[in-house]
Amino acid sequence: MAVKKNNNQTKNIEKDTTYYKKKFWKIFFYGLGAIGLFFLFASWGLLGSMPSFEDLENPDSNLATEIISSDGVVLGKYFEKNRSQLKYSDLPQNLVQALVATEDARFYEHSGVDGRGTLRAIASLGTSGGASTLTQQLAKQLFHGEGSKFLPFRIVQKVKEWIIAIRLERQYTKNEIIAMYCNVYDFGNNSVGVSSAAKTYFSKEPKDLSIDESAILVGMFKNSGLYNPVRNPEGVKNRRNVVLLQMEKGNIITEDQKVKLQSLPITLHFKLETHKEGTATYFREYLRDYLKKWAEENKKPDGSDYDVYKDGLKIYTTIDSRMQLHAEEAVAAHMANLQEEFFIQSKGNKNAPFVNISTKETQRILNQAMKSSHRWEVMKSQDKSDEEIIKSFDEKTKMTVFSWKGERDTIMTPMDSIRYYKHFLQSGLMAMEPQTGNIKAWVGGINYKYFQYDHVGQGARQVGSTFKPFVYATAIEQLNMSPCDSIIDSPFTIPVGRHHVTESWTPKNSDNRYRGMVTLKRALANSINTISAKLMDKVGPEAVVELTHKLGVKSNIPVQPSIALGAVEITVEDMVAAYSTFANQGVYTKPQFLSRIEDKSGTIIYEPIPESHDVLNKDIAFAVIKLLEGVTEGGSGDRLRTTYGGSGDNRWTGYPYQFKNPIAGKTGTTQNQSDGWFMGMVPNLVTGVWVGCEDRSARFKSITYGQGATAALPVWAYFMKLCYADPGLKVSKEDFNRPPNLSIKVDCYSAPKVKDTTDIQQSTDEFEL
Repeated sequence: MAVKKNNNQTKNIEKDTTYYKKKFWKIFFYGLGAIGLFFLFASWGLLGSMPSFEDLENPDSNLATEIISSDGVVLGKYFEKNRSQLKYSDLPQNLVQALVATEDARFYEHSGVDGRGTLRAIASLGTSGGASTLTQQLAKQLFHGEGSKFLPFRIVQKVKEWIIAIRLERQYTKNEIIAMYCNVYDFGNNSVGVSSAAKTYFSKEPKDLSIDESAILVGMFKNSGLYNPVRNPEGVKNRRNVVLLQMEKGNIITEDQKVKLQSLPITLHFKLETHKEGTATYFREYLRDYLKKWAEENKKPDGSDYDVYKDGLKIYTTIDSRMQLHAEEAVAAHMANLQEEFFIQSKGNKNAPFVNISTKETQRILNQAMKSSHRWEVMKSQDKSDEEIIKSFDEKTKMTVFSWKGERDTIMTPMDSIRYYKHFLQSGLMAMEPQTGNIKAWVGGINYKYFQYDHVGQGARQVGSTFKPFVYATAIEQLNMSPCDSIIDSPFTIPVGRHHVTESWTPKNSDNRYRGMVTLKRALANSINTISAKLMDKVGPEAVVELTHKLGVKSNIPVQPSIALGAVEITVEDMVAAYSTFANQGVYTKPQFLSRIEDKSGTIIYEPIPESHDVLNKDIAFAVIKLLEGVTEGGSGDRLRTTYGGSGDNRWTGYPYQFKNPIAGKTGTTQNQSDGWFMGMVPNLVTGVWVGCEDRSARFKSITYGQGATAALPVWAYFMKLCYADPGLKVSKEDFNRPPNLSIKVDCYSAPKVKDTTDIQQSTDEFEL
């Protein structure tokens, strides 16, 4: 009986074992099926949206738009997040090797998911390191960021990461995945991607990073908030040394190299990229406004709008980065020098920087500036009363102010800071190739961070004598005159009723002298007002206005004889375009600052069409050029060639200039020295310079420093000296192109020159009457 019982027990055990085996395999296969369905549902997007094939092909990478110069330099960027695209070939190999060794040693072996690492992480419950491959980390960065902290949701997201990672591996090569990951990671301080991080933390291009610098950036991939070298240098050093250790384990560096590199301190050259600093700031802001309008008129193929802050456009401009830097240096050098004189002359003037206006008028200007200030706007938005706001402007506060010796911290009232900033002389400079219309340099002011008004594209100011060549060109065209024809310099009046004059107009020369019979060439060289007025009387203001508009000047010009002396407000941009017509043999070419626009894939999406039209025949244009050469040969611009000084010569920055090549130019000074101009031309470059204060009543007391020959000409001269010292720019020193069979006499006899010391000190530049 006992044996029988044992047999029954054995049968029962076998029965139970079979049952549990079936139960186990049933649960196992159901579980496997459930997991399979879970992955299948996730891949179909039933557990939350998944990227489509098109999304994987073109992930939304939120790329910064780059502004690129004609010589291939990135001038600046427009961005919400400062992210730049790099190819794998642009990445330093030491960074790639360090990244793989530290973050995913089996990167080149797996297909997006590292099975061994995943099992290890599960077995240790994550204590032995994470299981995310570089491809999974890329998937996370591209499609859902850090993800949820709630475990069930996190599991779903992890599964989706695996699926996306596998798809990415099928879609891209390993090198492309490395490059994409390096392009999308946020390194903090508004720097997304290795390219931006290298420039922000080390002021370098990625290819120039050293091994320890690459190790610092790779260390930040773990947690850029924690391992930020600006805020946590000690933690960053420890993390960098871990990366270097991993590089040694991967046989990328030797043990000696590791020890040496680990001993190095954390050395940064930290500089945030901002819209208000860097090269060509005024131009970049002008371009930004243009692109806003461009985006409204030019749509993507699918009909949606371009976003210049996120679409990674490449804006190829005509600006030459070398010439731009030379122009900015020239403006800074001369304006700092001239500003010193302005502050000296302002001492003792209770209404400084304003001249010859009442205290009441001074207060009106300051009050207007106060109500236009950012401070007023902010306090108004806080529902402060006008009385409270005005009172705050007279309370001393700490502030940082601009100076030519660098920003300085100080304590002053906001009202005093307004008066302080009103003292600063401003400048605008634009240089352009007359044959192509390509703008090569654009400096809209002295410092964009503190003075954001653009004096090239925005600010129209009275042009003084620089308008006179338009009058002379009209006379040569309509009256068949030549630079060698003579006209008498004598008192002259246009009576009431003639040329719409409501009061008799009697212009006077700036030096109150009359020279008798003079050639047109000498008259323009010495900026003789009566000659310009007589020519205006002969041709009529209508003809001059018509020609000026054909030359590209868009300003509203009054049809009055007084415009002969420059009582017209024109932008630097329009003046350069107009003068370029003379250098381009009478053909006007519209200024152009864009070469093309490409999308992030390199496809050209826009190319501007150059605009030009005939204005004057070649002979007349060349005759005007010869007139303007007279200005620099013996007129108000002759200090470009001389080596002796005169009154105020310590403010002629860069003097003596000693140019020997042909230069056509014209100085200009407006009433009370409020505006100083110089237009200078060589055969392949036309440059216009304006100098003056924001308010016309803020100015130099005398013509010595306020005239165009002292205020603006030195900027042009300094700029050209830098350009000529840079042979790669190929700025011409040749003669202007002389038309064959020239029909106008331009080679005039001139008697040996006797220098008048009065002319040296005062110059013969005029001001409006």
